[in-house]
Amino acid sequence: MAVKFEKTSDGEYMLDVTTYVCPHPQMYTKKALQKLNSGDVLTVRFDNPSSGESIVSMCETTGDELFERDEDGGTFSWKIRKG
Repeated sequence: MAVKFEKTSDGEYMLDVTTYVCPHPQMYTKKALQKLNSGDVLTVRFDNPSSGESIVSMCETTGDELFERDEDGGTFSWKIRKG
């Protein structure tokens, strides 16, 4: 499956990296956030639990806010506000 990055509404974007393993979800998340404006929200969907640790660490380093974490049947959907 190809990486899917799309604008879902004004100031909101979706990045789907399900089926990808580390370090790809974190790398694609970082690239997607670089395209956003401060205050925009990126929803990241992934299914590799260890990718979550990398994404949390990246957000702490970059100052982006991880403000919502959901899981449904092994698929994670996290929301990140660009700092």
